[in-house]
Amino acid sequence: MVAYRITVVCTGNICRSPMAEFVLRERFDAAGLSDRVTIDSAGTTAWEEGSPADPRTVAALERHGHQGDYSTHRARVFDKRWFDDVDLVLAADHGHCTVLRRQAPTPEAQAKIRMLRSFDPSGPKGDALAIDDPWYGDDTSFDDTYAEVTGAADGVVEFVRDQLGE
Repeated sequence: MVAYRITVVCTGNICRSPMAEFVLRERFDAAGLSDRVTIDSAGTTAWEEGSPADPRTVAALERHGHQGDYSTHRARVFDKRWFDDVDLVLAADHGHCTVLRRQAPTPEAQAKIRMLRSFDPSGPKGDALAIDDPWYGDDTSFDDTYAEVTGAADGVVEFVRDQLGE
């Protein structure tokens, strides 16, 4: 039975957030928690609604040894009504965090919003928590995004494990 729900949010839901969604799914599966935790993703804009994950996102995941079926991903827009059902909303950058906080209908909903990189124990702090958008870059930009996502992934797993009382 699913006990904990996570939504990762970026701008268009084709680069950063689906990459984090796929990585986190694998990490929760490896931790033996995939039956208790669901991960999905969304964007703050409708610019890419219905689009698949960016091929460069999929290529970066594959370069780093991930094997998955990424073909079912379709970009969607975060809906503020989801705050009722989601336990943790992970923003890729400060702009997403601002949009989400404006949408949050209650202080309890606002408390569910965190920057993804805030879970990286050796990562940056404060204004440097943003995951740069790789959209305008090359493969190196997507590899940098991958490194930032994976740097935070185990911290997210540990946080949720603690929330579940594991």
